[in-house]
Amino acid sequence: MRKALTEALRLYLVTDQASLRGRTVADVVLAAVQGGVSCVQLREKALATPNFVALALAVKNLLAPFDVPLVINDRIDVALACGAQGLHLGQSDMPVALARQLLPPEVFIGLSVENLSDVARAAGQAVDYLGISPVYATLTKTDTATPWGVAGVRQVRAMTGLPLVAIGGIHQANAAEVLHAGADGLAVVSAICSAPNPQAAAQSFQDIFRAQRSI
Repeated sequence: MRKALTEALRLYLVTDQASLRGRTVADVVLAAVQGGVSCVQLREKALATPNFVALALAVKNLLAPFDVPLVINDRIDVALACGAQGLHLGQSDMPVALARQLLPPEVFIGLSVENLSDVARAAGQAVDYLGISPVYATLTKTDTATPWGVAGVRQVRAMTGLPLVAIGGIHQANAAEVLHAGADGLAVVSAICSAPNPQAAAQSFQDIFRAQRSI
């Protein structure tokens, strides 16, 4: 399961309504998946619950033919309602142990880590991957801790064998160095959501992965 999950987390799109340049979530997600996105997280802080559930169901149906998992950010109720394959939690969200009790066993759980203490605590929790947040400063999420930087990614990699997904300011120019530092996957927001051509943007990240594998 670990290997399959690591592959699914490789190019991890996190949606952001403000970054879509007037396009719909569904349109951007479809283009991104056609370009090689392997996992999609819906992060919708402002949507009312019925609207969030409706969007999640629509995106899940869109992803099904591609065998791409849907992850819901924070909202376990929405994850349960739409049958999402994953849930991502922050340090101030529902405790991981409680989420694990409430979710079906096949649903994977990701946890954001903002400092080394978070990483150490995660060792005793039922999490399937860690989100290193933020690697670089980002405008799409302002309530973040001090950026980890590449050196921080290396520190986390040395502390855990869990799959690591790097998020925060990730784009084509810095993706290779983040992977080289030990990240298994890249969580991308504006570099795909705001791209003129989300499909081509996703393909460019896949080119970076292929180049890394050939080193």
